[in-house]
Amino acid sequence: MIAALAVGILLPLVLAPAALAGVLAPEAGGSPNADDIRTLYWIVFVIAIPIFLIVEGTLIWSLVRYRRRRGGPPPAQIRGNTPLELSWTVGAALILVVLSVITFVYLGDITNPPPSLPGGLQNAQFASIDQPAPPRTGGPTLRVRVNGQQYLWRYEYPDLPGPNYSYYELVVPIRTTVVLEVTASDVIHSWWIPKLGGKVDAVPGYVNKTWFRISKPGRYVGQCAELCGPNHADMRAVVRAVEPAEFEAWLRRQRAEILAAQEDLSKQRRERARRGEVQ
Repeated sequence: MIAALAVGILLPLVLAPAALAGVLAPEAGGSPNADDIRTLYWIVFVIAIPIFLIVEGTLIWSLVRYRRRRGGPPPAQIRGNTPLELSWTVGAALILVVLSVITFVYLGDITNPPPSLPGGLQNAQFASIDQPAPPRTGGPTLRVRVNGQQYLWRYEYPDLPGPNYSYYELVVPIRTTVVLEVTASDVIHSWWIPKLGGKVDAVPGYVNKTWFRISKPGRYVGQCAELCGPNHADMRAVVRAVEPAEFEAWLRRQRAEILAAQEDLSKQRRERARRGEVQ
């Protein structure tokens, strides 16, 4: 019975590795900010475990040591211990201060992402008169607008010669800092690829920013992490990292396919108008 129960609990976890997102800690290895999140998690975890053991050990020891025994006298009623109470209050406050300082040290990279590495996409950042300034990185970045809509993601490259956009899969060059501007067009979504960093809410009418930088070619898979409707489970997020030269070739193909599709649509509309089907 116990073995069957254990199998019933563990089997869904084994069959759903994407949802597991790491057994003891968040996934990492895809981007420096994901690595920082994992490092911060382990720091808090290592500090929390001894505290948990001390507190729970003291509680269990007290329950056993001072329990009321049948036929014996009532346990001593301790009303308070001022030095002890002050000690654990000050100690807890100091631990929170230390964790806060460590956390804010790691949070700096969220506002100011590190620059792209040598060999990344060159001239990825273009000047424009009506766009907000990108995060300060000290080097070129690639800006991508991410729009969530039921039930897919749209990726647009506003600083590159266009039209340039894609659905479902975000293609980026390696060794390049990619700054994401995340929003939504209908309901709240959440863009999340565990190996590239934390979750980012996509909220209609508001833009949240995050970033990542991938060092080697690969494919990273995630999903929308905010219940957004009946087909929420189908709203996958995929990032494909390629060499800068391959990225530029993909951009040219994507642009040509979009222009060809627009021309075909324009021809169809003109033909329908000629036949009087539309005005």
